[in-house]
Amino acid sequence: MGRILTEKDVEPAVRGGSVYAAGGGGWADHGRMLGLAAVRIGKPELVTVDELDKNDWVATAAAIGAPAGTTAWEMQGVDYVNAVRLLQEALGETITALMVGQNGRSSTLNGWLPSAILGTKVLDAVGDIRAHPTGDMGSIGLAASPEATIQTAVGGNRADNRYIELVVRGATAKVSPILRTASDMSGGFIASARNPVRASYVRKNAALGGISMALSLGEAILAAEGKGSGRGSATAVIDAICKATGGHIAVSGRIAKKDVVYTNAAFDIGTVVIGAGDKAVTLHVMNEYMAIDDAGGARLATFPDVITTLDKDGEPLSVGQLSVGMTVHVLHVPKAIIPLSAGVLDPSVYPPVEAAMGIEIARYVFADEAKKKRKKK
Repeated sequence: MGRILTEKDVEPAVRGGSVYAAGGGGWADHGRMLGLAAVRIGKPELVTVDELDKNDWVATAAAIGAPAGTTAWEMQGVDYVNAVRLLQEALGETITALMVGQNGRSSTLNGWLPSAILGTKVLDAVGDIRAHPTGDMGSIGLAASPEATIQTAVGGNRADNRYIELVVRGATAKVSPILRTASDMSGGFIASARNPVRASYVRKNAALGGISMALSLGEAILAAEGKGSGRGSATAVIDAICKATGGHIAVSGRIAKKDVVYTNAAFDIGTVVIGAGDKAVTLHVMNEYMAIDDAGGARLATFPDVITTLDKDGEPLSVGQLSVGMTVHVLHVPKAIIPLSAGVLDPSVYPPVEAAMGIEIARYVFADEAKKKRKKK
């Protein structure tokens, strides 16, 4: 039997999702709105892939854009529901369950409201444990597929007449940029339902258990907040995050420089430098933290590792919340200890990101994967 999600699950989902947001992943208040609306209007149900028939249709509920506080976006809960409705109409069949492309401040809860209203299940699977900049990275191996798929997008700033509804058919690599353009035109953030696939495909290609991971992390954070006060409480929260994720604090220090700009492709791109001199480290940003380099240019961490900035109290900070002079701790969870989907192990998803950022990513991802294969032999 599935697990009925209730009001007590909303805050853990937001808190755990905020860590896995890796500097992006939407807005915590937007996540609370989605979760509370869902549990008050219906009974969203979290299920594992084992509870689905292998031929059930599963789609990805996503939010597309880079809402770092730089744009006049507007996304209402009903937009997520209508995106699923449009997808079902275009498919001509019922969507049984919704997974999400990634965890995040709000994205962990993207499937809850459609579940409460339409009866779709919330599938305990994600396209990526952590947040990432492109839809292809969360598309569970479909990015390079020549097969036509369906993607929908709904939302926009109503007061500025930016509301958009969109249904697109085509190969994922060709239609995903169309949705990102729609996101920018709508105000920078738009709801999407996309890439319907059979449950049997999800079982083989998604990061299974990703929603439960966010919930259990959030529960650990909330439990730690109740221990002690002041600095003791902050230490307990940071320790709880490290223990629950299996990660460690790779860097602590003051932000010396922040150079991040919003592009018309709906990305926030740039760098954040922590510390000075030979102790300085650089966080590379494309919506989320994608890599860490030391002062000599040596790579310390690379996507799909979890890389997250925490403030002195252990509160996860988005890229948009960072400012020069702020003291932060950088959490690093190596990819070796988290479930990886086919999407992040697909070489085709990296060239556009590397071109936009001007750094190498794929080389580090696949060097580690090659090492693992050699060890298995």
